[in-house]
Amino acid sequence: MADLVVNPHADLEEHAHDPYLRHHFATADQQLDSATLGMWTFLITEVLFFGGMFTAYVIYRNLYPAAFASTSVYMDVFLGGSNTAILLCSSLTMALGVRAAQLSQKKPLIIFLILTMIFGTAFLVVKAFEYHNKYVEHLIPGASFQYPEAPQFLHQAQILFFLYFCMTGMHAIHMIIGLGLLTYLVVQAYRDNFGAKYYTPVEMIGLYWHFVDVVWIFLFPLLYLIGHRR
Repeated sequence: MADLVVNPHADLEEHAHDPYLRHHFATADQQLDSATLGMWTFLITEVLFFGGMFTAYVIYRNLYPAAFASTSVYMDVFLGGSNTAILLCSSLTMALGVRAAQLSQKKPLIIFLILTMIFGTAFLVVKAFEYHNKYVEHLIPGASFQYPEAPQFLHQAQILFFLYFCMTGMHAIHMIIGLGLLTYLVVQAYRDNFGAKYYTPVEMIGLYWHFVDVVWIFLFPLLYLIGHRR
């Protein structure tokens, strides 16, 4: 009969013995579900944020199709394609990092996180070279903007390049934030704070990183491939 006695404080004892469970959650599963819901809610707001810029791009491209098509000669498909490949590799290493955290594999987790950071840094370096090329060619919207390819589209082309810098610039800012978050994960992983029982931060930051990569998958064809004629 003693085996049938239910301890009314069992849940509280289990809660107290779990160092990763915050006090306002009853179980680890509830904590993970709450974090997942919060991250997806945040990502939806990010979709709305980038969606506004995508909408502006579509509107102006339909208003000035010839002008926007003329800008394709200045879009470096090789650099854009290289960055696409780099981000796809970073998504793979991020996914492998999440898997390593779920399996309590500390060393592989740190390695995959660092590889993801290397790919992310490489993306930003390539983008910096691309921005420099635009600066040299006087394609920064403003008083110094020059457009010898099609002078009749001088003002309309500036709209495209303004959107180009806004969209890719905001994407780059998100990449920099992501690198900061990955640095935090590497430090916490080195301190052995992640394992099969607790890997929520790795999974949530992984979702953020994949979202940033998906945004670029849309940016690349819109900015580099549509109307390209080099």
